[in-house]
Amino acid sequence: MSLAGEALAALEAETSRLLAAFVEAGAERVSPAVLQPAETLLDLYGEDIRARAFVVRDGLTEAMLRPDFTVPVVQRHMAEGAEPARYCYAGPVWRRQSAGSDRPTEYHQAGFELFDGSDRAAADAEVFSLIAGLMQDLPVSVSTGDTGLLRAVVAGLDTSDARKAALMRHIWRPARFARLVQRFSRPGAAKAELIAAAERGEAAAMIDASGKAVGLRSKAEVLERVARLVDDAGVAPLKDSDVKLMDTVLGLKGSVASAFGVLEGLVAQAPALAPAVTRFGKRVSALAARGVDVEKLAFEGTFGRTTLEYYDGFVFGFFDPTRGDGPSLASGGRYDALTAALGRGRAIPAVGGIIRPELVLALREGVGRC
Repeated sequence: MSLAGEALAALEAETSRLLAAFVEAGAERVSPAVLQPAETLLDLYGEDIRARAFVVRDGLTEAMLRPDFTVPVVQRHMAEGAEPARYCYAGPVWRRQSAGSDRPTEYHQAGFELFDGSDRAAADAEVFSLIAGLMQDLPVSVSTGDTGLLRAVVAGLDTSDARKAALMRHIWRPARFARLVQRFSRPGAAKAELIAAAERGEAAAMIDASGKAVGLRSKAEVLERVARLVDDAGVAPLKDSDVKLMDTVLGLKGSVASAFGVLEGLVAQAPALAPAVTRFGKRVSALAARGVDVEKLAFEGTFGRTTLEYYDGFVFGFFDPTRGDGPSLASGGRYDALTAALGRGRAIPAVGGIIRPELVLALREGVGRC
């Protein structure tokens, strides 16, 4: 992305405004490197990240153009920081887009991250309110969600650990998640012929007879996958009540206050939800204490499931209501599990948010022309 003249000056001024607000809120400014070690991101997200990030090579070493700031900020904090801590940053990030998309592959973010385990609800409310205050002059719509609710439902399912792990991996891929739920809900097993061959000890011969290998998996990896399918074939289907509970949680839509009322009613039939619902209620109270109208703040059970995978609780986004499914002007959420993954077992509750200054400027300019 190339900017010059008035456009560049406007972007720099808006970015300075945002950073000044973050610093005033107690943040230390940091500047993570543009090139990030590919190994870290691959460990977090698997090979799927290659479809969303730009990979560069220096000999045998791989790196990725920074797809966001949160991961390097978490790494820095887990290595050097004390709790509580607040950080802010600004600069470009790079993301691959699907073929035919008009979304940019390079754009700017200005963000704020808060590491504080003393009161998660208060921290969620602090970050949301800070971002909301910086967007208050714009005609935006707001959505919130909580990926922790679905995670709690999956953790409480009456099924095998392997099936739970598969569902957890695909919470951020709604289509794959739905296919897994459908498959796990049926009696019997997928790929019955292959499984029958494995049970007779003939899987390797069947693979050899199938012809030339296609794809990246080795024969050993295919056999390992077959062994997992054999194990899964003996697992009972998901209960109808469990599938209905997932559908109910994902189907929640209304205000955060009304969603909390529904969730409280679900706890009796789904005790595994209780801790997540308690956290939800505390957050509603913390938001209200910050002056947020919780009777109007929108909540959707599906919101936040197509972002980067590190969000595991509260999520939010601010949108231009005239752009339909356009990108968010600002977004954020809680990512406690990410700190454990990058902290080698040492976890610190954390939440953050980013604003895209180019989109803010475009919306503000559009409002000015009206």
